[in-house]
Parts: sequence; structure tokens; C-alpha cells
Amino acid sequence: MAVLIYTENFNGKFKKATYELVSYGTETANKLGSEAIAVTIGNVDESTLKELGNYGAKKVFVVKNGELKDFSAQAYTAVIEQVASNNNADVIVFGNNPSGRAVAPRLTVKMNAGLAAGAVDVPSSTSPFKVKKRAYSGKAFADVIINSDVKVLTLSQNSYKIVETGGDIEIEDFTAEIPEGAYAVKLVEVVKSKGKLSVTDADILISAGRGLKGPENWGMIEEMAEILGAGTSCSRPVTDLDWRPHDEHVGQTGKVVAPNLYIAIGISGAIQHLAGVNSSKVMVCINTDADAPFFESADYGIVGDAFEVVPKLNEAFKKFIAES
Repeated sequence: MAVLIYTENFNGKFKKATYELVSYGTETANKLGSEAIAVTIGNVDESTLKELGNYGAKKVFVVKNGELKDFSAQAYTAVIEQVASNNNADVIVFGNNPSGRAVAPRLTVKMNAGLAAGAVDVPSSTSPFKVKKRAYSGKAFADVIINSDVKVLTLSQNSYKIVETGGDIEIEDFTAEIPEGAYAVKLVEVVKSKGKLSVTDADILISAGRGLKGPENWGMIEEMAEILGAGTSCSRPVTDLDWRPHDEHVGQTGKVVAPNLYIAIGISGAIQHLAGVNSSKVMVCINTDADAPFFESADYGIVGDAFEVVPKLNEAFKKFIAES
């Protein structure tokens, strides 16, 4: 038996979330008395693969196939199912990100497994197998018992600690069969943002909404992000108005994020927005409306005009960093 972890790579590199995932999978394996193994798809150099051993993985299977260059939920599901079956994996762990949410349910059906999506902690018991997960768009938690022989979990971002255990890892190539028709839908183009921190990778996010009144006022938001080494994001109305690019849209209908610090400026806090950001460790709200819904969820709040508050905060941040 084994815990199989899907370690997604991005142009041959792993992100922080991957190490969080391997740490989680390793601790789950320890509780089950089994072994943590990993699978990655694509070309990753040996030194990068060996990093997975620092977080407890004992073996990583590398699937190299030119056909798998572009993501396909059907193809990736088939590949991971083959690795899982060949290694008697009874727990399979994904990140609760777009690829994980696309593959995990398909794999659940394919392997007649049970699924816990949005897990936030290792299983509290192994017999029965009970795991804590988010529910109601992050407003509550639920303890889910999975009775099937195979369990599939997706781990919520930034919900588990990264633990360096040290240790060697065995690297093994794996040849998988790709089912016919897996690429019936062709990926034509991928447009990636350049020169800025991705909203899903940022530890700090500076987010703004319609309260900024227009795209010409985003300079102070970008300045704050630069001072704090943060990413920038926005609410849906902002992207609908073409004030900001769509890859910055966070919320239930955009990207779900969980940074350590989320600063919301001029965002009222509609339920659809909060559902995508309320897993943030600390939330700060700046709004002129003292009754804005966001204040009910925020850890800290400032009732004031963003055009007065943000420049003062930027100066305070600069001074604090200079004196640190």
C-alpha cells in the first residue's frame, strides 16, 4: 500500500504548494504505516526531482511523453490511474487547484474510490478513514468518512505546513498508455501573464475593486505590492469592466486563493468574492462604507477613503522596511 502524490510541475519546476502537498502526503502515509510516493508528468531535471525527497517522498515516477505536453484531464487521469494501480496506492493526493479539481473526480470514478475535496488536515483516524475538509465555500468544516478501498483527496492551498524531513528519493521513469481520444479537444493557445507574481503563488495579495473608480488609479495598488513583495488581484466587476486582466480575478467565479495576508481595498465583500478568498490566514479590509459585508469576515478593518489611506500605508510600509 502507498500514498501517491501528484506533484504538478510548471516548466520543469515545482512550486511551494508542491512541497506542502508532499509534506501532507508523507504525514498521511506515516499515519497509515505506508510509504509516500510521487508522480510527475513532463521533463524535470534530476536535482529538482531529488528535492521531493527532502519532504518525505521515497520514490517519484516520471512520465515523459511528448503527447502529454499539453494538459488533458482525460489523459492525465489515465496516466495517474496506471501509476496508482501498479503501485497499489490506496490514497491519492492532489492539490485543490484547477488541474487537481479536473483530474481527482475522474480518477474517483475510474478507480471506484471515495473523494474528499478541499481537505485541510491529515486524517484524524485511519479506521474509519476520517478527514477534515472545507464546506459551504469555506464557511464551515466537515468530517468526511471514506469507506472505499481507494481514497482520493484534494488538499486546500496553504492549509498544511511544509515539513522538511530530509532523505533520499528513488527516481524511476514510467511509461504510460494514453487512451485514444484523450486529446480530441486540442489546446490552441496558452496566454500567460509575465513579469508579475501569480495570484495563486503569492503569500501576500493586494486586491482592489470598483471603489478605485477607474484603471488609472491602480498605481498606488501596484506600489503597495512592490513594497511588500506581493501580488495584485481584483474583484470580478473590475475585470468585467476591463480595468484589470482576467488572470487577476479572485473569488468563487475566478481564482480561489489562500495567501498569508489578503488586503482588500474598495471591495464590498459580496458572498461570491468572499467564497474565493476567505481561506486567507489574515484579511484586511479598507472601505468607506462601515457596513460593507467584508468587515464581518476581516481580521482588521479601516473605514476610510482608499485614496487617503493607501498612500499613507505605503509610506508607513516603506519606513518600517527601511528601519527593519
